[in-house]
Amino acid sequence: MKKLFQTLRNIWKIEDLRKRIIYTLGIVLLYRLGSYVVLPGIDPSMLESLANQSNSGLLGLLNMFSGGAFAHASIFALGIMPYISSSIVVQLLTMAVPYFQKLQKEGESGRKKINQITRYLTVVILIFQAPAYITNLVSQLPAEAVYPFNPNVTGHSLFSFFGLSTIVILTAGSMFIMWLGERITDKGIGNGISLIIMVGIIARLPFALFGELVSRMEQKGGGMVMFVVELAFLVLVILVTILLVQGTRKIPVQYAKRIVGNKQYGGVRQYIPLKVNAAGVMPIIFAQAIMFLPLTLAGFAKSESLTGFARVLTDFNSFWYNFVFFVLIILFTYFYTAITVNPNQMAEDMKKNGGFIPGVKPGKKTAEFIDNVMSRITLPGSIFLGFVAIMPAFVRLVGVNTQFAQFYGGTSLLILVGVVLDTLQQIESHLLMRHYDGLTKSGRIKGRSSYSMAG
Repeated sequence: MKKLFQTLRNIWKIEDLRKRIIYTLGIVLLYRLGSYVVLPGIDPSMLESLANQSNSGLLGLLNMFSGGAFAHASIFALGIMPYISSSIVVQLLTMAVPYFQKLQKEGESGRKKINQITRYLTVVILIFQAPAYITNLVSQLPAEAVYPFNPNVTGHSLFSFFGLSTIVILTAGSMFIMWLGERITDKGIGNGISLIIMVGIIARLPFALFGELVSRMEQKGGGMVMFVVELAFLVLVILVTILLVQGTRKIPVQYAKRIVGNKQYGGVRQYIPLKVNAAGVMPIIFAQAIMFLPLTLAGFAKSESLTGFARVLTDFNSFWYNFVFFVLIILFTYFYTAITVNPNQMAEDMKKNGGFIPGVKPGKKTAEFIDNVMSRITLPGSIFLGFVAIMPAFVRLVGVNTQFAQFYGGTSLLILVGVVLDTLQQIESHLLMRHYDGLTKSGRIKGRSSYSMAG
């Protein structure tokens, strides 16, 4: 405890770090306040049906990422996810389209162009998502809750003043959140976009904890003992997830002797760290998008007309839903790793710098060796990632409520762990740079660069 207070004092002593942390907290507070500003023309006292709809399923996930803004019909209701979606699309284009590959190699100027394209694509996505959100809002709320859509006032057209102005407000709200994230990255601490997502997730944790405690004490039974057991298991899952995020396999690389002037220097041995889960959280995002397709298609049909197959794949608790989800994550992990990790490029760079893996010939053999190692460590990483993703289904089987179960795995847990590690790593770097002790007694905190959602 004394060590902790000393570290906090050291953090406060560093003026630049102190200002960055205060600036970040201020931006986060502004974001949270905006999450409770209800859209003009909506009666905030009549949002109960929308909140009930956002307790589970796809809308529950969107509500969690937006920090509850979705259920509050807030100006920030669409959150940062449209920007994340456009970032993913641009990232995939960067891997497949020559024009984007060229931009990526142009350095800072290319990065600015890519960021500009990402913003434009975000606006396009928002223009489609905002009307969908308004349509769902009107269908869920009673007519008197949405004044301009009251039949006695203006009718039900999206092209009314309310519809058009709300589309503009929702679009501007998401773009403003994106701007806040960029301000945190530039002047604050940590990756701003990832921090905003994490804050949205954490904002739901107190409500989920309180709801689970009340249900254990009054409805489901088990009392405080069962609640403590659930918390202990959650801590265990978090610790194991940290091991997954930080896990690496190091390949030794021997660099040849160099001659500088008249002096000869001996070879230097270094290591190439290959991450156990190089794909990060992306496989879960891709697999989840595929698994939501049956839900989307089911929305266009009457429930009684759904086939047995579609009905099973719309049940988050069913065996087949979680089995297919698990398999898709493994497949997408291999796919995303294959397009992000290039053994041939690594082998070529190693050869150019006079390096080689002991016992392996440079060039093609080195590329094959790296590819084999990557395949072997990706398998256990992908399997564990799949288990993390379906863990909420297991805890729901023992009676944990849906909102609290989301914190036992999936995208939310990986984002929480990854962002916290990244932020702590940046704070530790500031401390060590000024000759203070780090945040841990031994070793260094490892970040999760591959887990950054954007930026």
